[in-house]
Amino acid sequence: MTDLARTRGALQQCFDAIEDLSARMDGGDWQVQSLCPDWRARDVVTHLGMMERVMTSWLPGSATELPPFDRVDPYDQQVASLGDTAFAGRIAEIFGERRADLAALRADDLDRASWTPVGAKSYGRFLEIRVFDFWVHERDITTPLGWPTNDTGARAEIALAEVAGSLGYIVGKKIGLPDGASIVFHLTGPITRDLCVKVDGRARQVEHIENPDVTLTTDTVTFIQLACGRIDPQQQIDQGKVTWTGNNELADRAARNLRFTM
Repeated sequence: MTDLARTRGALQQCFDAIEDLSARMDGGDWQVQSLCPDWRARDVVTHLGMMERVMTSWLPGSATELPPFDRVDPYDQQVASLGDTAFAGRIAEIFGERRADLAALRADDLDRASWTPVGAKSYGRFLEIRVFDFWVHERDITTPLGWPTNDTGARAEIALAEVAGSLGYIVGKKIGLPDGASIVFHLTGPITRDLCVKVDGRARQVEHIENPDVTLTTDTVTFIQLACGRIDPQQQIDQGKVTWTGNNELADRAARNLRFTM
């Protein structure tokens, strides 16, 4: 079950972060190439605003009911005609409407069956995916600009949980760790954590592994960005941001194959 206060607060902080980022950017910053290959910074913010516009005043009635995606084309046409300042203002208006939606939510609304980008889940799960999307996309802009971000708190925990929840697939399918092998992802911060996966017929997370075949060490931001395919693994290895101990072949394979989404 999703915690309403935590999820509401995390999304509000996501809105705040993008509004603050938009207020800092000048004309050149809006056009910087983001970590998304086909998007500049303004395209990233356009995408974030689009999905929140689609979700404004909408609550799912069933797992098969789609959000009102017919709002996308009018939204795209509107924001494309706006200068940067007016564009940032329109995004802030949409986020303001979404803050009102969040304020009106009840705890049982999060348990509603809902369409989500990853299949039929709950509405609360959908909101957690929105937090993940915001967290990653904020860094799609700030990383190229070299600007700092707040990488702690509920937003970061939710973003990390999104990757951690897919570790069985990542280790079993993307990395291809053999049966009987084990790996620990030692995250040094800002969120410190050991994520342990053992392959026993299938790859699954476990609480603790005493002597893993591989211990791969990195920070949480690098870990999530690698899992999202945003940054080059070789560059992170060369810069010492990803290191390992244990079986060198398996560790090298793990460091280069964390990507499970883009």
